[in-house]
Amino acid sequence: MFQLRDGVKKWAVLAPTALLPRPLRVATREWGLARVEVAKARRAQMLIIAHPKSGNTWLKAMLSRLYQQRYGLPEGLLHKTDEYTRLVPAVPRLAATNGCYSYEGAVGRLLDPDRGDPAMREKAVLFLARHPCDIAVSWFFQFTRRQSAHKQELINHSIAHPIDRRSIEMWEFVRHSDVGLPFLIDFLNGWEQRLDAHPQALTVRYEDLRAEPAPTLRRITELLGEEFQEEEIEQAVEFASFANLRRLESQGVFRQGGLSLRNPQDPESFKVRRGRVGGYSDYFDKEQVAELDALVAARLSPRFGYGPAHEAVRAPLAAS
Repeated sequence: MFQLRDGVKKWAVLAPTALLPRPLRVATREWGLARVEVAKARRAQMLIIAHPKSGNTWLKAMLSRLYQQRYGLPEGLLHKTDEYTRLVPAVPRLAATNGCYSYEGAVGRLLDPDRGDPAMREKAVLFLARHPCDIAVSWFFQFTRRQSAHKQELINHSIAHPIDRRSIEMWEFVRHSDVGLPFLIDFLNGWEQRLDAHPQALTVRYEDLRAEPAPTLRRITELLGEEFQEEEIEQAVEFASFANLRRLESQGVFRQGGLSLRNPQDPESFKVRRGRVGGYSDYFDKEQVAELDALVAARLSPRFGYGPAHEAVRAPLAAS
């Protein structure tokens, strides 16, 4: 039976509601997009839970390359949900979400260990973690320079203290209680606890994917139930290297919003922006960095193994 693509379903909610009064537009979009997200999660073989700027798109580029090589799929098309599955049914469906902001919170509620859907316990769930200070800085650039207007409107509606992206400064954003470092620490801690007893959950840190991309990618494909040769893994890692993805983004190769070119004159507007581990310390003075590090040390679960930016070696992820 013919079914609309997931991306088409999303725009089938957004387009007809564009001219509605704001309160009705927001309510209708939250309801409609939540239904789309829940349906994607229920159909997916693997859910990817990650806060924006945690390596989600980078990982999907690697996974996409694996299937591009195997099935001859186009380079400029990334596999985000059903893009490849509709072309090649053997490719497993994915569902990526932050599980918290606005309509994406519906998927987070599905995975609640006490009040969620028991059927979701059968799903493979990958949680992508990243140092929350690095997320905060990259999230600032995403929110102020790349975020779509409709998504920003929905996020602002879902938080207690809405943000004007035209005027907010980085330090104010990073310390913001609803989207900045305090919230990001709670986000990481909350998902760690929520997935602790999930039978098919795997936590992978962005930093480990950077340090050991090939073995870390293999762990993820095993969670997905797929087997790839070492050469396929290595080629996927090479394709998704920072330099290559930045080059492809600069050339406008990608057709989808996640890696599409926005402003070639503004390096900070690129999706593939810097990719540095501990790069947050470059944006603040010593006192500010110390304040951020102290907040992480006081509130973030030690199981993530994150220390201050100046530490050359980070602790490994503690076993669950």
